[in-house]
Amino acid sequence: MKPLNRALLTTLAALAAAPLAAQTDTQVAMITTPQDTTPAAEAPALPAVAQAQVVIGSPAAGRIGEFEPAKQSGEFDGMQLQIGGAFAQTFQALDHETDAAGVEMGKIRPGFNLASANFNLGAQLARGIRVDLESYMASRHHNEFWVKGGFATIDASPFDVPVLNRIMEYTTIRAGHMEINYGDAHFRRSDNGNTIRNPFIENYILDAFTTEIGAEVLVRGPYGAFVMGGVTSGENKGDIKDGAVDASPAWLGKIGFDRQVSPLLRLRLTGSLYTAESSPAVTLYGGDRTGSRYWGVMEDTTSLKAGTFFTNGRVNPGFSNEIRAMQINPYIELGNLEVFGVIERAEGKAATAAETREVTQLAGDVVYRLFNDKVYVGGRWNRVTGDFANQTDLTVTRRALSAGWFLTRNLLTKAELVQQEYDGFAATDIRNGGKFNGIAIEGVIAF
Repeated sequence: MKPLNRALLTTLAALAAAPLAAQTDTQVAMITTPQDTTPAAEAPALPAVAQAQVVIGSPAAGRIGEFEPAKQSGEFDGMQLQIGGAFAQTFQALDHETDAAGVEMGKIRPGFNLASANFNLGAQLARGIRVDLESYMASRHHNEFWVKGGFATIDASPFDVPVLNRIMEYTTIRAGHMEINYGDAHFRRSDNGNTIRNPFIENYILDAFTTEIGAEVLVRGPYGAFVMGGVTSGENKGDIKDGAVDASPAWLGKIGFDRQVSPLLRLRLTGSLYTAESSPAVTLYGGDRTGSRYWGVMEDTTSLKAGTFFTNGRVNPGFSNEIRAMQINPYIELGNLEVFGVIERAEGKAATAAETREVTQLAGDVVYRLFNDKVYVGGRWNRVTGDFANQTDLTVTRRALSAGWFLTRNLLTKAELVQQEYDGFAATDIRNGGKFNGIAIEGVIAF
């Protein structure tokens, strides 16, 4: 058999095994070589990559209540390729209204939104060294296949030097184009097709999420304590053009602890910082290019028809040049009860603004799990106050009730009843006295 034909059959065998592997939690399939009657002396040697393991399932999928991934520095049994994906389909029945003068609200009706999907590839290259490529197959704002980011994670020293081995027992390094680890809220958000980590339908009003080019160093200490420091380009894509706005790096850090105090009690508390003195395009609160889960709300007829907006229900304060942000996140698990909080304050400005502005976000999630974690019910309160572009003393408040059912570990159906209100906006702003409310239902597959 020719090497090309053999490699093709090998690949097809692996793909055929993948759906079977996906039905289990371990989800591991070994690529095997088809039986060949060619005498051994005449058979060409197989490429080394054909002996790699293929694992169905990606750590990027995550679970509710998961934060920084655990260290992966065990024995290396050969290259391992991980294939993962996520798919989400949402139905919404939302109504909206406004007190703004002369504004005709866009007409929205109950219906299904366009589905979204993610695709992830990961490879374990050596002991404690892996690389991940995360992509969006389809999203609300981009209907084409495009890459979210690619990065390397190092959990073990590539050199067998005692002092480096000792340091890497406690240290994790990430480098590349990646989702930055600012705050804990980004671990609980819907990321396009991957919404299985979010017990609700939509993210927080002030959505702190972006992908940037840089590196982070996480050091774990005793009793669940840890500290992280990092530096990035301060932009969500590479750019070498020298413009009117200076480009300086962005710095971020996190400190906290996460400890299982007893079989019934887990405590976590973190504080995070992100700062950039000058950047052509800070996107900490506008880095999600996939879109929100609430389609069409708080849009007039013209913008709804044109498809102008894709972050309905969120607020972007417009700190695109200078920013200093802080987020504190308490998290408690007591038996089946989970409580998560967001205390966030940020100040900054656009390049054309003379003075900085401030915004504050408060949020609280309460989730209770039932029937061996297969069912949950939850409530969320979220409020953002502050000065947005050209307007001051504004308030946006959201209340949501949710329920979810894990049919399997990888399959979730959830529903949310939501109400959001806007206060303090200008008389001609569509958000003046604005509100939307209704129900959204979502089905999620993530592995």
